[in-house]
Amino acid sequence: MEFEPNLDSKIQKTSKLSQFGKALIYTTGGLAVGVSIICIPFVSPAFRKVCLPYVPATTDQLAGVTAALKGRSGRLLDIGSGDGRIVFTAAKLGFKADGVELNPVLVYFSRVSALINRQHRETKFYRQNLWKFNLTPYNNIVIFGVEQMMKDFEKKILLEVKDGTVVVACRFPLPNMIPIETIGHGVDTIWKYVVKR
Repeated sequence: MEFEPNLDSKIQKTSKLSQFGKALIYTTGGLAVGVSIICIPFVSPAFRKVCLPYVPATTDQLAGVTAALKGRSGRLLDIGSGDGRIVFTAAKLGFKADGVELNPVLVYFSRVSALINRQHRETKFYRQNLWKFNLTPYNNIVIFGVEQMMKDFEKKILLEVKDGTVVVACRFPLPNMIPIETIGHGVDTIWKYVVKR
């Protein structure tokens, strides 16, 4: 009979440990699911035909885009608008600025940022695929693209926009159009084009 109390205390300890173990497993599993849900919009671009990851514009790139747009006005579209930096900068410069972005987290972030700041309330952010978005209403277009997409993007521009539209390409140039101005160097290079057919 001496062994029975020890057996009961071992069972109680095991029961307490298993409750702690279950709580630990549930917490770890919940955190893993939460992190996965948050990361999916940022990782999923890698699985598309053309991988277009979110990389925020640098201060030099913002300055280059601002310089390229000097003297311009009207409607501006930022393609792959990310967190809205280019759109908000354009709005401060007096443009009616919109952004198109596929990542839902970044679209909602941009929309909330626009609501919080009075100066940005006229901006709009669309969650839509670039290839299905109509470029016709815009006379200023900014794109932070990747090399693999620029040829197709150039074709889309020539099909949809009006003559005189300014296209500002960041990080990678358009393959066939000749820029009227190049600003910066390295990853901060900005190419300014005017559409002429």
